[in-house]
Amino acid sequence: MDLKNSQSCISESYELFSSVPEVAREQPCIMGIDEAGRGPVLGPMVYGTCYCPVLYGEELKDLKFADSKTLTEAQRLSFFQTIDNNEHMGWGLEVISPSLISNSMFKRAKYNLNMLSHDTAKKLIEKVLARGVKLEKVFLDTVGPPEKYQAKLSAFFPNLEITVSKKADSLFPIVSAASICAKVARDQALKEWVLEEAESEANDEGWGSGYPGDPATKKFLKEHIDPVFGFPDLVRFSWSTAKELMEKHCVKVLWDDEDLEEASPRKRQRSIASFFGGHDVQESRQRSMFFKERCLRPLSSWEAK
Repeated sequence: MDLKNSQSCISESYELFSSVPEVAREQPCIMGIDEAGRGPVLGPMVYGTCYCPVLYGEELKDLKFADSKTLTEAQRLSFFQTIDNNEHMGWGLEVISPSLISNSMFKRAKYNLNMLSHDTAKKLIEKVLARGVKLEKVFLDTVGPPEKYQAKLSAFFPNLEITVSKKADSLFPIVSAASICAKVARDQALKEWVLEEAESEANDEGWGSGYPGDPATKKFLKEHIDPVFGFPDLVRFSWSTAKELMEKHCVKVLWDDEDLEEASPRKRQRSIASFFGGHDVQESRQRSMFFKERCLRPLSSWEAK
C-alpha cells in the first residue's frame, strides 16, 4: 500500500480499497472493522476493514493477528503485507482528514466523533457490499455503548449478522486484521504529510505521534500557531489542546452577529451599541457594514440634526 500516490492525502479525506478476491464474491464472508487515530490532536483518523470467506476462519487464527496497539511498527507492516498478498483476503480504508473531523465537531446540529465513527463504519459496509463481496457477518470494535451501536447498524443492514463488542480487536482475528490495516495507513499518512502552509518537507518538523501528551507534538503545536490563521491543516483545531493554545496566542475577534442572548448584560449592551452605531468615535467605527453601506444612523443621530 502506498499513500503517496493519492494527492488527496495531503489535507482531504479519501478512501482506498484492495482488489476483491474472487472467492469473496462466491462464498459467504466475515468482515472486521476498527479504527486508528481517534485520540490524537494531529493527523487523520483512519477506519480500516478486512474481510475473508467464513470457511477461511480457522486459517485466519493461525496467522496470529493481534490488536495493532500491541505490535511494533515492523510487525504491523509485516502483517499488512500478509493480508495484502493473501488470495482469500481483501481490505479497505476510509481516511478522515483533521479538517473534516474538526468541521464536523463544529456543526450547528450536534454531530460528535461517535456519530462520525458510526457513519464511517456504515459507509465501509456499504462500499464492500457494493464491490460484490458476499458479506454474511460483520464484527466491530465498539464506539459508545455496544448494544446501541449494534442495534443501529442492524437496522441499516437487517440481512447481516452484526456483532459489536468491546475489545473486538483482541477477540476476533478479522477485527485484529482491520486494526492493523488502519494503523499502518494512519502511521504512513502522518509520516508522509506535507505542511503546505509552512512549505516544509514531510515530517521534517518532527511532530511526533500526534497525541496531546507527546512532547514532540506539544512543541510542534506551540511553534506552528499563527496569531491570525491558527494551525496548519494537520491539526484538529476542535481538540481542547488546540483550542486552549488558540485562546491564549491568537487575536480575539468580536463578531457582530454573535448570539447576544447568551452574553452578559454588559456585553449585550456594548455589542448592541456597536451593531447599531454609537455616539462616540469608537462605537461608530464598530458599526455594522450593513448600516454603513446604506447610510443608516441611529434615530437619536437624526434627531440631533
